[in-house]
Amino acid sequence: MNKKTEILSRINSNQFTVGIVGLGYVGLPLAVSFASKQVKTIGFEKSVSKAENVNNKINYIGDVNEQEFIDAVESKHLGATTDFTRLKECDAILICVPTPLDKFKKPNMDYIESACTEIGQYLRKGTFICLESTTYPTTTEDFMLPIIEKESGLKEGTDFWLAFSPERVDPGNKQFGTRNTPKVLGAMSDEGLEIGKAIYSYAIDTIYPVSSPKVAEMVKILENTYRLINISLINELALLCGKMDIDIWEVIDAAKTKPYGFQAFYPGPGIGGHCIPLDPFYLEHIAKKFNFDLSMIHTAGHIDMMMPHRMSIKINTALNRHQKSVNGSKILFLGVAYKPNIDDERESPALKIIDEIAKKGGLVSYHDPYIESIKTQDDIYQSVKLTKEILNGSDCVVITTNHADFDIDFIVENSKLIVDLRNATKEKSQKIYKL
Repeated sequence: MNKKTEILSRINSNQFTVGIVGLGYVGLPLAVSFASKQVKTIGFEKSVSKAENVNNKINYIGDVNEQEFIDAVESKHLGATTDFTRLKECDAILICVPTPLDKFKKPNMDYIESACTEIGQYLRKGTFICLESTTYPTTTEDFMLPIIEKESGLKEGTDFWLAFSPERVDPGNKQFGTRNTPKVLGAMSDEGLEIGKAIYSYAIDTIYPVSSPKVAEMVKILENTYRLINISLINELALLCGKMDIDIWEVIDAAKTKPYGFQAFYPGPGIGGHCIPLDPFYLEHIAKKFNFDLSMIHTAGHIDMMMPHRMSIKINTALNRHQKSVNGSKILFLGVAYKPNIDDERESPALKIIDEIAKKGGLVSYHDPYIESIKTQDDIYQSVKLTKEILNGSDCVVITTNHADFDIDFIVENSKLIVDLRNATKEKSQKIYKL
């Protein structure tokens, strides 16, 4: 029996083990999705506390179904470890590690490199490996493959199979989660694609195969760059509309009545999260190797980077019109998560605005029902309780995230001045300034 036939036999009879490297926003929901189908799943973590939390049935990811998670751990289908030698137990290894940018906006590949090195050291023949982390096209074939083959002494296509399948996690989305979001999969060989589809079908309802890993890598970049360009466009138009005394939200609502050729995007203080603000820099990195200038994407990225600064100017303008300066004013920010109703502040524009206002002498505080504390580039803050007194005592209240928990009527009634960056307040008032 050859290696392909052997692994497919184990997969089809659910006698295989999945290893997931990285138990964060992507890895833990994926692990639970596998384990809920009685697949033996091992989570690999550098963080001792995360591994212990999983094994102690402490869920730290909001999108994970609590009961599914508990059942998966109690049934022994899901366990976590910091012992990477146990990679040799796995028939499939799915890599869900961070891919941040460094201070020069270059892709930081350290986490992927570390994962590939350890996988290579403990890799056994007949294993399927797939990267899910967002990265630039050609990463799987040109960056990962040489490391794994060097460390393992094995050959892709003969001894193991390598693929890429972009994560499509949307924190806070109640309609689409890990299981019912279609999954793109590109492998380096037809055998690898067949094996990957068989494995992922346990955790995900629909698998969409593509011809190669680099096509799958470009799919992820396209999805998020599409959003970056359109959100940056609407943000720029919102700034212009503000100068022209035109309500951008009314414009969007009217444009939405067209039944074709238009998709609504909405303005805000900037784009947050791990993907949309960062993906264009991954693409720029590889485009330079082909002597290609991504001028439209570069412009959209620049517009997005400037939004927090422009929002601080808007706060300053609103205070000036009420005979106050930023310096010495008490400014309360409502919401620091990068999108509504989640506990994730990664790349949130609110953090950048807070830092800029604080540097100008503003006395900053914030309230967020989902995030107890934040660390900005310059300081650490604790969420304050939202009361009538703190609203009344603030010179300016800035709505940076439109959480459903916020009682907007209460906020408007008890605030002297509001800068609404999310169109949370529907009424028009002399004390409300909108984006």
